[in-house]
Amino acid sequence: MEIKSSKGVELVKDKSNSPEEFFNRSELVYEDKGREQKFSVLYLRYFDEKLHEFTPFTENPVMIFGDNEIMLKDLVAFIALVKNPGYKHRRKMYINEYEEYKELFSGVNWEAVKQAFLKINDGKGFDMESTLEFIHA
Repeated sequence: MEIKSSKGVELVKDKSNSPEEFFNRSELVYEDKGREQKFSVLYLRYFDEKLHEFTPFTENPVMIFGDNEIMLKDLVAFIALVKNPGYKHRRKMYINEYEEYKELFSGVNWEAVKQAFLKINDGKGFDMESTLEFIHA
């Protein structure tokens, strides 16, 4: 599986009564068996404000490569797919519980994530042979 891109966006209101402004969407584009796929995670933006509780990072950006800043929202879909390879058969997921979001980041090998995002950020893509390298036992 080749990871082509992983980006997060802060949603904005389309309508005055819409709650979209409270959410982030993390989107992962990857190629698997010759087919391009997209996977996205929609979650409450508030969760990112507590990133110090479930990651080794104290604030955004969590990684910087030259002039490019990698925010936590850029990593969420990538980590969700790494932790749950069965999500390859889904297009979307929604997280509205803080404990579920926090659990997503438990046991993550952050050095491996950093190396993957270094390649993704260079526009080269990242060939993921196994998700196990991203998880501490």
